[in-house]
Parts: sequence; structure tokens; C-alpha cells
Amino acid sequence: MTRKAIDTIVPYLDGANVDLKAWSEDYYATHCQAHLKPVLDSIRHLKASGVWLEVTTLVVPGENDASDQLAGIAGFIAEVDAEIPWHISRFHPDYRFTDAQPTPMETLYQAKTIAEREGLRYVYIGNAPADNHTYCPECGRKAVERGGMGLSALSIQDGNCTACGARIPGIWV
Repeated sequence: MTRKAIDTIVPYLDGANVDLKAWSEDYYATHCQAHLKPVLDSIRHLKASGVWLEVTTLVVPGENDASDQLAGIAGFIAEVDAEIPWHISRFHPDYRFTDAQPTPMETLYQAKTIAEREGLRYVYIGNAPADNHTYCPECGRKAVERGGMGLSALSIQDGNCTACGARIPGIWV
């Protein structure tokens, strides 16, 4: 989105999820007919505008799954705000892209490890069976329990962990 588009919609927007597809200008040029920098600028501007922001990356084997790619994405997100959730999604061959294999679970766990090493506090593996609960960063208790595609239990009140009172960032309605 352009800065003008973001500024126009911000008064009506509580949250946004931005796809950060890769940490490579070549990837964006080849696969998206676009550029990386405007995506990075949009992420920065959405965050600076006070919008709750989450980032998603579909990890495609042989395309954007190299450790340096994943570290670049994670490092950028952490630089903007280490509390931005990063959703690392598993690729499944479908539609027009059927000649690649599904993302190995090992790659997704490696991405999560890299993200945590870069300082991200909320990293989730998507499109695959994984522990995607949210844990309180202070006491370690489960603050958000997810089951399937929904919420099973919420141990947050007024944005704080009910066990220890620590702030858990997000939009809690």
C-alpha cells in the first residue's frame, strides 16, 4: 500500500496482516512483478500509524526458505517491533504451482528458531499442525489457546495475562 492509502484507511482500521513474501528483490521481481521496498515501507508506516500489525510469510521450498532469507525477514520485523507476530506458513502445492513439495516441517521449525534468535516474541507456524498457542513472555503460562482454526481458551483480561498481570500485546475484544 502507498503511504497515502495507509493514511486514508488508518482511521477505519484496527489491524492488518501484511504478506512479506521474501527477503529478496529478485523474488519480488520474478514472482510478484513488484518490489520489496514498498512492502517494507508499508509495514513500517502501518506500525508507526498505530495499527495492530501481523506479518505472514508463505515459506516455499527452494524459493524463499534459505536461512539468510528467513533471518532477513525476522530481523526486519524485530527491528520494527519484536512484538509483531510473524506467521510462518507452510506451502502446499496447488493451483498453478504444483511442481514443488510441501514445506518440510523441519524448515518451519528452523524459521521459528531463527525468528526467536532475532528477538521476535510471537512466532506461529501456519498451515501445519504445530503448537500455536500464545504464551505469556513473563510467566510462561498459556495466555491464548488455539484449537484447529479457532480459539479454545483466553487467559487475558484487559490486555494482561490473568496469571501474572504482564501485558500481552494484541487486540483483545
